[in-house]
Amino acid sequence: MKKSILLFVAIALQVSIVTNAQNLPFSDYNQRWVDSVFQKLTPDERIAQLIMVAAYSNRDQAHIDAVSELIRKQKIGGLVFFQGGPTRQVQQTNFYQSISKVPLLVAIDGEWGLGMRLDSTISYPYQMTLGAIQNDSLLYKMGVEIAMQCKRMGIHVNFAPVVDVNNNPNNPVINYRSFGENKENVARKSIAYMKGMQDNHILTTAKHFPGHGDTDADSHYDLPLIKKSRTQLDSLELYPFRKIIEAGIGGIMVAHLSIPSLDSTKNQPSTLSKPIISNLLKNELKFSGLAFTDAMNMKGVTKNYTPGVADAKAILAGNDVLEFTEDVPKAIEEIKKAIREKKITQAEIDARCRKVLAAKAWVGLDKWKSISLTNLSKDLNTPKAKLLNRQLTEASLTLLKNENTFLPLQKLDTLQIASVSVGAEKTTAFQRMLAKYTSVQHFTISKQATTADIKKVKDALAKFDLVVVGVHIPSVRPAKNYGITENMQKALTELSSITQKVIICHLGNAYTLPKFDFSKATAIVTTYQDNVIAQELAAQALFGAVSMSGKMPVSVSPVYPLNGGLGMNSIHRLKYTMPEEVGMNSELLERKIDSMANIALTQKATPGCQVLVAKNGKIIFHKTYGYLTYDNQRPTQEDDLYDLASVTKVTTSAPALMRLSDEGKFGLDKTLATYLPEYGNSNKKDIQFRDILTHQARLTAWIAFWKETVKEDGERNHKLFRTDSSKRFPVKIVDNLWLNRKYCKKIYKEINDSPLLPEKKYVYSDLSYYLYPRLVQLQTGKPFETYLKETFYLPIGATHLTYKPLRYYPIDQIVPTEYDSLFRKTLIHGTVHDEGAAMLDGLSGHAGLFGTANDVAKMMQMYLQMGEYGGQRFINEATLKEWTRYNDVNFSRRGIAFDKPDPKSPGLSAAAASSPESFGHSGFTGTFVWVDPKYQLVYVFMSNRVYPTRNNNKLGSLNIRTGVLQTIYEVIQKGEAK
Repeated sequence: MKKSILLFVAIALQVSIVTNAQNLPFSDYNQRWVDSVFQKLTPDERIAQLIMVAAYSNRDQAHIDAVSELIRKQKIGGLVFFQGGPTRQVQQTNFYQSISKVPLLVAIDGEWGLGMRLDSTISYPYQMTLGAIQNDSLLYKMGVEIAMQCKRMGIHVNFAPVVDVNNNPNNPVINYRSFGENKENVARKSIAYMKGMQDNHILTTAKHFPGHGDTDADSHYDLPLIKKSRTQLDSLELYPFRKIIEAGIGGIMVAHLSIPSLDSTKNQPSTLSKPIISNLLKNELKFSGLAFTDAMNMKGVTKNYTPGVADAKAILAGNDVLEFTEDVPKAIEEIKKAIREKKITQAEIDARCRKVLAAKAWVGLDKWKSISLTNLSKDLNTPKAKLLNRQLTEASLTLLKNENTFLPLQKLDTLQIASVSVGAEKTTAFQRMLAKYTSVQHFTISKQATTADIKKVKDALAKFDLVVVGVHIPSVRPAKNYGITENMQKALTELSSITQKVIICHLGNAYTLPKFDFSKATAIVTTYQDNVIAQELAAQALFGAVSMSGKMPVSVSPVYPLNGGLGMNSIHRLKYTMPEEVGMNSELLERKIDSMANIALTQKATPGCQVLVAKNGKIIFHKTYGYLTYDNQRPTQEDDLYDLASVTKVTTSAPALMRLSDEGKFGLDKTLATYLPEYGNSNKKDIQFRDILTHQARLTAWIAFWKETVKEDGERNHKLFRTDSSKRFPVKIVDNLWLNRKYCKKIYKEINDSPLLPEKKYVYSDLSYYLYPRLVQLQTGKPFETYLKETFYLPIGATHLTYKPLRYYPIDQIVPTEYDSLFRKTLIHGTVHDEGAAMLDGLSGHAGLFGTANDVAKMMQMYLQMGEYGGQRFINEATLKEWTRYNDVNFSRRGIAFDKPDPKSPGLSAAAASSPESFGHSGFTGTFVWVDPKYQLVYVFMSNRVYPTRNNNKLGSLNIRTGVLQTIYEVIQKGEAK
């Protein structure tokens, strides 16, 4: 008995000495619990604690029964979960733990998170992608998030990171799973990832020792041979392992490799090699954590050794834990045989068992509790985790070529853009995101496209001057040429020969770059892998909404060397992201906006609507609700065009006049007659524009011009209208109703002759806005719409902002407004709702503009950025500040052209929380825009509340538009307080 105690103390001291050298996280952890559990184990059960078997949550009851049998009878130490789903895995984990004598150590291969094995969970970028990132703190954050997800699942060990230095492009098994070929970069990123997990008590396991990066065989199917010398291994392969051991990693996974320079035994896998594990890993590198084997069912070990025998040899070599043991009873029997033959002592087994138990205590198994299924999916897919996934991808984007700093794209009005997705069957997320920034025509060339298909696309590209090519690499694995077909290569060869400028967005493994000739491309971007997040962020980067800072983690050719990457700054275009990126809670924001929108729908304040929110230059919410009409046939869609009504004022007249002011062609203190000579004899000739644009110029509120075209019996004056167009009747009111060309003169004359109100006070008036298209044309020599598109809309990419949208868009993309029973006697759909604007051929400064929420937001963001957008200045900052401040609160709340919060009645014109600096406008049809510089906020609300009648005022009485805005402020303020 005394000898046994002395032997135990000696072993404990030995373990302690080595452990202290490495600063192991779980050394001596809760030794009271370790002792109590250890003392209850039989020698066979101590051996079993060193064994982990495979478990699958997507298999049948027979599999569950087989695993249960091993737990009950053999008392195995742990499980390694492979494919399945989170709910099923948690259910099985709870069951398996409940029948186990000692809590089970549960592991998973989660190199890029739980998504590597489980459906319905997050997949973070591959390690090759992460290798391009220059900010290693992001990898620490990823480690933290993965640790939280593992703990939520009852997982204690993550077999990650891969610390292999991948210096063989043809490596069939590591490749994209490595951080790259630079040993320092691999070490830094591995340590950051490891610390994020281990700081949260998830045992981390670096793999595949002593280095699987320079192999051309897959150890799952064969025993790879590494012919490097010890010196070479020391200088490269072993470097990251040495560094991560020094940093305190708790686990190392040993690979199945034949390495003669470390162990000359023929066909000896490193997993079974005492020189490699005991001598090199434990003694020389002073690793005292848990040494795990790679899966013991892999051909790299089973090719030359039978189950059981291989397991025993792995233990003799120095491994602490056997992973994926195929025959547990046989393994235990062979290890017992080795003890009997004195190849290993029971004391050595006991020491390893105690180390496993200490690790179990450290990961929380000394206080094991059943895992709750409540909110499991939600907890595994938090907005914070999703945002981090986007941030990692964004930080990896790598700009490989950029002739004459062509990127980011600017002066969008000078570009006719086409996109081609090669290797895709239909329009991709990459292409859809491109279209959010400007007009882009899309083409696809599938993997199996014929020569004729390719020619057809190439011919169609002739009319464009820029072609953006998304290259979708079918596979990240090198097998079968990464899935790249000969047709894909032909297509890209053809596309590279066109004369237009070409941007290549390479969406796939970096090792596939040399497989294509991109030498004629103007710019090249790579994302390292192909998924929706990578596609969307790459598209945003082309337009400068996000920056690019990634560096190549591998050298794939002289053209694409290690650390290649030019870098590119953003140019302040709207970015599309999540509320969490600007400190807002996405769940709370959506719940609050949904609540207000649903009130609008259930109360029939409008058949449908959409809400867009941008903060800090980022669109963080854009959602549609309801339908275009109350028959619920066609749901609202993001690209629907709405009649903006009076929002037209701040998206047409206001920007045009501000721009003219900057150019000295318009002045607020000038009079109406200054720019419109026909008003020289009018009662309005001396009225200043400052008063006009703040609605305190004594102008009549409005004139119902249409009423003068209708007889007392309600019939139209047929001298003024025709049912078809002609030279005399060119003004389209609606289908089958055309107005005389000279009637516009009567409208202008009525405005000229209209009486002034007796005193100067605030009276909202549309009248002056009828005149601004003429004023702008006189000052610029260009038609009003042409001037607006050339000066603002096309350069900022707001290509959906237009008058008379039926010229460019199908009617089913345009939202209907009112059924006009008095004047037009039809449903207004595709033409302007406002009668006065309709009588001016659909074009006026007060109404008539149509657009999408996305494009209206671009104009508002330009205002928020004090006249700048996408690297261009459109309006001077001083001008914008002058127009958007309170003009004279003694008369009204108004700015110049813009509405503002009413200081005397908060919540009347805007949300009560709106800052005094904020400004915007509402539209009669149910639209609303608001810009708040204090909160860096843009808000766009679109609806057709006038459908089918303008007499429905519920949108206003329920305060839906301002109510939604108020909820947005509340979420912002809650985030700021937090």
